[in-house]
Amino acid sequence: MTSQDARTSETGRQIGWHKDYVTGSRPDLRVPVRRVHLTNGQDVQLYDTSGPYTDPAVETDVRRGLQPLRENWIIGRGDTEEYAGRPMRPEDDGLKHTSPRGGLKNLDAVFPGRPRQPRKGRGGAAVTQLAYARRGEITQEMEYVALRENVSPETVREEIAAGRAVLPANVNHPEIEPMIIGKKFLVKVNANIGNSAVTSSIEEEVEKMTWATRWGADTVMDLSTGRNIHTTREWVLRNSPVPIGTVPLYQALEKVDGKAEELTWEIYKDTVIEQAEQGVDYMTVHAGVLLRYVPLTARRKTGIVSRGGSIMAAWCLAHHKESFLYENFEELCEILASYDVTYSLGDGLRPGSIADANDEAQFAELRTLGELNTIAKRHNVQTMIEGPGHVPMHKIKENIDLQQEICEEAPFYTLGPLTTDVAPAYDHITSGIGAAMIAWWGTAMLCYVTPKEHLGLPDRDDVKTGVITYKIAAHAADLAKGHPGAQDWDDALSDARFEFRWEDQFNLALDPDTARAFHDETLPAEPAKTAHFCSMCGPKFCSMKISRSITEQFAPDLAGSASDQEVEAGMLQKSKEFAAAGNRVYLPLAD
Repeated sequence: MTSQDARTSETGRQIGWHKDYVTGSRPDLRVPVRRVHLTNGQDVQLYDTSGPYTDPAVETDVRRGLQPLRENWIIGRGDTEEYAGRPMRPEDDGLKHTSPRGGLKNLDAVFPGRPRQPRKGRGGAAVTQLAYARRGEITQEMEYVALRENVSPETVREEIAAGRAVLPANVNHPEIEPMIIGKKFLVKVNANIGNSAVTSSIEEEVEKMTWATRWGADTVMDLSTGRNIHTTREWVLRNSPVPIGTVPLYQALEKVDGKAEELTWEIYKDTVIEQAEQGVDYMTVHAGVLLRYVPLTARRKTGIVSRGGSIMAAWCLAHHKESFLYENFEELCEILASYDVTYSLGDGLRPGSIADANDEAQFAELRTLGELNTIAKRHNVQTMIEGPGHVPMHKIKENIDLQQEICEEAPFYTLGPLTTDVAPAYDHITSGIGAAMIAWWGTAMLCYVTPKEHLGLPDRDDVKTGVITYKIAAHAADLAKGHPGAQDWDDALSDARFEFRWEDQFNLALDPDTARAFHDETLPAEPAKTAHFCSMCGPKFCSMKISRSITEQFAPDLAGSASDQEVEAGMLQKSKEFAAAGNRVYLPLAD
């Protein structure tokens, strides 16, 4: 996606699009938008997640990181303090003391940007957007997202205070452009990145993160499981304009050489603090996988498919004890509240096949997540609930209805769901169908699925395909929900299509580059950009061209069309004529 900066030869007016900003009540409240300039003289303002990377006026360098947009807001509230923080250890990167560091390619091992100390709530206080909202305070972050969403700041505050929305914004991630997740707001899309033990590097993951945000990812989860987990995360956080999520259990497992039974609460707690100090905005915590639920998965076709769920199930069975995440949940709440880390309560027992959808294990865990959500809110920790998974279309609505009831309308964050199991390499489509449906009924954020799902680690092309597929699903749901301004985008593109304004169609598209490339494959000449047809129907059979000619031919008659009263009188006259003819639908042929 590249900024277009052409001008029409007739008027000299700028066409294409550029990065712009909407200013709030203070100069440092500058909300980014993508402003599309149409050839008919109108502008269309679109939501933008790409950060400073698409602003030619801002110089970016991944070795320096982004500017700390929120730093003065955080400091100005006066309820946080800097402290020395925990020292980094080799095991944080999955290394032994004598292990060589590898897989870094062209990036240095340690992030070379500006030095920083971690920050947390003064005296362990809850410094969360939920705590502020409950006190009636509208923070700068709340005003920022209100501008992005075309709603009032008070609406944002009310939804957060009620636990129906979350604004993930760790005090140690000042670089983010605030966003909100809740069913009253635009449906959001998360993209997953992360290295593994067999492939990928830090450089690739940073590039994947910026690439995903360019195409519309609202948040990014770093699911790294190989070496250099800590270092990869630091580079990603310092360069991310969107909230970053993690699954701390993955890194904790690396610290015990992948042996689930050797995990302890102390190792997990230390890992959470490590990640909170770096600036992770939300964490998936599989605290709902209880010992008594594990046997419920025995008769499943695909067992436990969640990595985090399987790790905790293995630990529970090895020790024949209740999960240390569940047992220590309140202490975990206190830690997260002091950094404003948002819970993403993980669905460790989600169904991994159509056959296992909506079973006893899945819904037993969901009920426990509802209980944990109540506890988290008591500690002023923002919370969202994760959902399935693999669910056929006729069982999807039951999921959202039950979640909203049990979890007091906490934001639902779902992986798809995939609506069939028969399409490896096309699971971005099987899941996009379910994503559109469940978002229409109330899911607040969708976790994307790429064509590589179940097959391998996605590359940058897979990331783009996954993000765009899910932006389509999210926007379709926004239309169905009647979100303010959602249809303006569709109407602008429909007008451009009917009026054969090809450049406007390209620039308004979710993927302008691909739309333009597809058109130019068969009609590459520049005059084709003003032609009243494409290569599908040609000049003689284009329905829109024919329709336009009809409109133009009969425009004078249509302009002077009858009033509503005249139409009603005419219909009444025809009704009388029908009655006079004996109320017969068919009349005999005249001789």
